[in-house]
Amino acid sequence: MRLPVWRTGALCASGKNDNDRQDLASVAHWEGEIAAALRGRGATASRGDGPRRRRCSGEPAGIAVVAAAAVVGKRGARHDGAMHRVVIVALDGVVAFDLSTPIEVFERVRLASGRPGYQVQVCGVKRDIDAGRFRMRVRRGLSALRKADTVILPGIADIARQVPEPLIRAVRRAAKEGARVASICSGAFLLAATGLLDGKRATTHWLAAGELARRFPQVSVDPSVLYVDEGNVLTSAGAAAALDLCLHIVRRDYGAAVAATAARLSVMPLERDGGQAQFIEQAPAPTEHVSLSRVLEWLEEHLHDDLSLGDIARRAAMSVRSLSRHFKEQTGTTPLQWLLKARVRRAQALLETTPLSIERVASSAGFGSVAAFRQHFHRVAGTSPQAYRRAFQSRPRRAS
Repeated sequence: MRLPVWRTGALCASGKNDNDRQDLASVAHWEGEIAAALRGRGATASRGDGPRRRRCSGEPAGIAVVAAAAVVGKRGARHDGAMHRVVIVALDGVVAFDLSTPIEVFERVRLASGRPGYQVQVCGVKRDIDAGRFRMRVRRGLSALRKADTVILPGIADIARQVPEPLIRAVRRAAKEGARVASICSGAFLLAATGLLDGKRATTHWLAAGELARRFPQVSVDPSVLYVDEGNVLTSAGAAAALDLCLHIVRRDYGAAVAATAARLSVMPLERDGGQAQFIEQAPAPTEHVSLSRVLEWLEEHLHDDLSLGDIARRAAMSVRSLSRHFKEQTGTTPLQWLLKARVRRAQALLETTPLSIERVASSAGFGSVAAFRQHFHRVAGTSPQAYRRAFQSRPRRAS
């Protein structure tokens, strides 16, 4: 089976005519930037003779998550002072967007001391990789996975292509030795072929979810979520979900403050991580686009204030009904749910970086009482504020 017209990160469902075509990911501009993204990361890129560029509109912004407990494997959390090594696997038919996204996100991570959080490498099943619109040559082979702390399997254009046996063996060996393994989009087919998803929950692009479930019945496939965290094995949906998965990994490794900085550098919100669907049913487009960016900035600056839905609507100069509709369209959630998660993220940063008491953290993050703070924090973060603080204060890697 070949997913319809899946090229260079762009996944389009082909129909009999243009009206039947469902465009899912606008990444054509990445073709011009891919060489720069790969330069110095273990690969060089050159243009191929593929068909003319095809532009696709964006995949509906999927922003849901299913997260298990943040269990880090033997090499998932380094306490020996060595830099965490992320190795991304390239093979024929690799989706360029999925290959580039983890490179860009993890390369941008900086710790409080200013040093990089990750060493990023690209390795290949073979030296010369055909990525469709371009070809590239990688410097490292699959032996690089032996030293990986995190292995990333990007999406592939043809999900019917047989998974190379050397790749299966190398990924299994890396996982056995303690590496964390994550797949992006249709990379879930590569990961499932290793057997590491057996008995676990997983996701992939919603267009491919049915085929993943059919081919690997031992995997519990959830087509409605943004990504699934099963501890040392993670999977994400398509296109922009790769950014969310990578930021989630950063948050697991280094905490909310470091992840928030990485999110800002990626021009991404950090609150895209809970209770929402992989794709959003859009209302008819308004005649005039209304951006909530200024409202979101204002909310970030006033998290400590006692804000009601009416307060937010007045700031946005619109009715409560219009605010809720625009919020759903642009963030995938409600204003108050967005505010709640933003407050929890603020609290996480304070717990990581300050000695403030739990009472002061709750107040500074905008929670009306310590009891409400504990309740909401546990629901979003999966642990108590005290346990969260102990976990991150015990990590020597965060020391400057």
